[in-house]
Amino acid sequence: MKIIHGSRIGAGSRIALCTNAVVFDAERRRVLLTRRSDNGRWCLPGGHVDPGETVAESCIREILEETGLRVRMKRLIGVYSSPDRVVEYADGNRYQIVALCFEAEVEDGTLSTSSETTASGFFAPGEIEGMDLMEHHRERIADALAANPVAFTR
Repeated sequence: MKIIHGSRIGAGSRIALCTNAVVFDAERRRVLLTRRSDNGRWCLPGGHVDPGETVAESCIREILEETGLRVRMKRLIGVYSSPDRVVEYADGNRYQIVALCFEAEVEDGTLSTSSETTASGFFAPGEIEGMDLMEHHRERIADALAANPVAFTR
């Protein structure tokens, strides 16, 4: 998977609805990240919404699949839908992503990896600055840390 930027590049692609979450540790000092198995980059846990599920169910399922943690949704951080960015998958398909980013809280589980992830862990904002993080996830983490009472629309 790679991200391609260009003015209104999304016009030549399909739309995909996705969810992801900023999951803080118990002290609310560190953020949960996963390392993708397809491109080796760090990201927030999440993925595509499947037919027949709500966006909250999708986010909870994706986090469990990718990290082994069971979470509950706390709030909507923002809706992200830039037409100037598309995701291109190995099969050549391109999607303009419409992503709903939530804040979630760990209920239970054991942190682990999956077929989609090679590592996962909680990282402080200072550590994240130096990581090879999917660039659009930096904005979502910053929005979560801003603790705005109203969801961002970007």
